[in-house]
Amino acid sequence: MLENKGRLEVSQMGKEELIKHLGEFFQLSNASSLSGIENDASVLKMGDQLTLTTSTLAIENVHFNLGYFPLKHLGYKTVAAAAADIVGMNGTPSQIRINIGASNRFSVEALEEFTAGVKFCCERYGIDLVGLNITSSNTGLIIGAQMIGTVKEKELVQRKGAAENELICVSGDLGAAYTGLLILNREMQVFAVNPTQQPDLEGYSYIIERQLKPEPRVDVIEDLKKAGILPTSMINVKNGLANALLHLCQQSDCGCTIYEEKLPVDLLTFDTLKELKIVATTIALNGGEDYEVLFTIKQEDYEKIKNLKEISVIGHITAASAGKNLVTNDQKLIELQAQGFQAE
Repeated sequence: MLENKGRLEVSQMGKEELIKHLGEFFQLSNASSLSGIENDASVLKMGDQLTLTTSTLAIENVHFNLGYFPLKHLGYKTVAAAAADIVGMNGTPSQIRINIGASNRFSVEALEEFTAGVKFCCERYGIDLVGLNITSSNTGLIIGAQMIGTVKEKELVQRKGAAENELICVSGDLGAAYTGLLILNREMQVFAVNPTQQPDLEGYSYIIERQLKPEPRVDVIEDLKKAGILPTSMINVKNGLANALLHLCQQSDCGCTIYEEKLPVDLLTFDTLKELKIVATTIALNGGEDYEVLFTIKQEDYEKIKNLKEISVIGHITAASAGKNLVTNDQKLIELQAQGFQAE
């Protein structure tokens, strides 16, 4: 434990360091426990197949605002976000358990709306709801989910495994979800000042959908398998590209170089951020909830991957001594840093 030299605030340590610190007090003791908190999902060996399990927690007014977040979308996102952690280890999500804490302001009809979103996402990705618990809450709505998935032992991909000179790849585009959140928050602020004014969301459909209804990249995992590519390392991009890349490098004991010009940013995301006077690269690196897949491949696999849709090669792995760097469009070298969270 830390020496008691006064109160240490969570915000002083940051989320990632806090999880790492608390996890140091635990050691795996069961033969079936292959991997713990250092990955997107825990790895359990059950017979000839590996079981992946992960959990998520979402709290009203911390992780979502029901002023603009429909309950049906929240249900969908609950499943999608949990499934993304399984996908982030090259696995297939299969079952989910959901715990709901709801205050008396939520009716049966409201919870039915949430459940309808859960059902929609489950059916879309072939996931079974195998557990549901509801309890009272004094603080609005609290949603906890546990996702279970599977992966063949030889196909498991973890954060560790990247090696020098391998290529760094990412699926889809970055920063859209956070940009959508910025627009939703802007319109909420306008509404607070003038409740008679309707929100102006025309033209922002893509980025708002990326925030309210994200998709786990199951398709990417399937495409990689069809192409005969087994990534050497992999991680779910849920807290920003920089955060994910630093995790991957830490677990693989390596460095990295990525290029600003290679970062995939949708045109609407770029234009919206320009409108908001925000640099798109900053959000691409640090915006959360993209739920894309970041992974590394051997150089010889480049010919297999170069024609896959929605996959961008953004850099390469280096020796740990070279550091973790971004090469800007004007050829400056900037050290990558991940933004932590501040306690509410």
